[in-house]
Amino acid sequence: MTAETTKFPVDLDHVRSFSKDRNEPEWLANLRVSSLEKAESLELPKPDKTNITKWNFTSFDLNANVTGDGNFESLSDVVKGLVGEEEKIQTLIAQKNGVTTFEKLHEELSSKGVIFTDIETAVKEHSELVEKYFMKEAVLSDENRLTAMHAALVNGGTFLYVPKNVEVEVPLQAVYVQEGSFGLFNHVLIVAEENSSVTYIENYLTEGESTETVSNIVAEVYAADGARVNYGAVDNFADKVTTYVNRRAQVDGRDAQVYWSLGQMNDGDTVSENTTYLVGEGSYADTKTVSIGRGTQKQNFTTNIIHWGKNSDGQILKHGVMREQASSIFNGISKIEHGATKANGEQTERVLMLSEKARGDANPILLIDEDDVTAGHAASVGKIDPLQMFYLMSRGISRNEAERLVIHGFLAPVVNELPIESVKERLIEVIERKVY
Repeated sequence: MTAETTKFPVDLDHVRSFSKDRNEPEWLANLRVSSLEKAESLELPKPDKTNITKWNFTSFDLNANVTGDGNFESLSDVVKGLVGEEEKIQTLIAQKNGVTTFEKLHEELSSKGVIFTDIETAVKEHSELVEKYFMKEAVLSDENRLTAMHAALVNGGTFLYVPKNVEVEVPLQAVYVQEGSFGLFNHVLIVAEENSSVTYIENYLTEGESTETVSNIVAEVYAADGARVNYGAVDNFADKVTTYVNRRAQVDGRDAQVYWSLGQMNDGDTVSENTTYLVGEGSYADTKTVSIGRGTQKQNFTTNIIHWGKNSDGQILKHGVMREQASSIFNGISKIEHGATKANGEQTERVLMLSEKARGDANPILLIDEDDVTAGHAASVGKIDPLQMFYLMSRGISRNEAERLVIHGFLAPVVNELPIESVKERLIEVIERKVY
């Protein structure tokens, strides 16, 4: 890439001014400046078998043009449809172009010490706690150009903290809306202390006319001894939004568990990494991902589970459907490090192509540096079975409806196993829209 093509639409003065206007602590202001200084010299990520050097990561606007009044009635009908009636909402954060437009935390959770607030508020009111984890271990600011840009330009997101021995029984929900050419640099930070449990659900979507822009998302999860985190997400950005998403979990605790339920349904080019570090003895990770590609979009989904802890267990299940001229790479990596005895890693990646020009690739990888372990993988890439279509159409079902049934049947083994019911319901809705 030439220097001209990597020129960013912001400079150090903008970053300093933005941080000052938000009254951010010194540690974050310094991180923004140092990250932007490094960004242009760092390389882009290099996802296996996908060249992203010509993708748009620098054409966007940072003027939100949104005023958050905290009024539920000001939310769009689409957002209201996702979250339900106001009187039934217990906990919710809604943001548009990084601006918090509605926020509610159940009083009982506040009394137990649970923190669930937007990232702008968190860095001011809980600065030391946020600083302890923010891009310090799970995701580092100087890993590549996109993580550096993220650290420099963070303009939305949430902070969730669950104290020791607190079990949050109600799901905590966040909705992030991107509109116009606004570049969304969203950061989600979840900290679950010893023997705590929580379910967090997020929805990303584009409202209004699709415009060329960027979405740069980073999520960090930290799970201590005996903690359990259910993380559900449905990404649904429009076709002109180039998306980089990096979700990682640092599972340091003994017998800690992290469950990922990811519906990656963007219509634009997407590069996604989901990594879980199983450090604690007996730690567990379960990652389930579904995706539908259509049009001419290109996607790369890489799932990593890295085993360091003894008796750790990592499960990966991914199903994708490619339509029209869409192409997708599904990479799954189970890495068992030396010393992770009795570890178990299993993975399955399957891709279904529905047209002659659609392309899919499934790459399961096992990297084993320890003898006393178990591991396995399965993968398949194929076209729709003509016998299935013939059977359905011979019963009077139209071709479009037959294809729809086949898609639902192919994705069902993943969708039906998702542990978060609301994520499952939202995925089914998005699948229906993308099928027709």
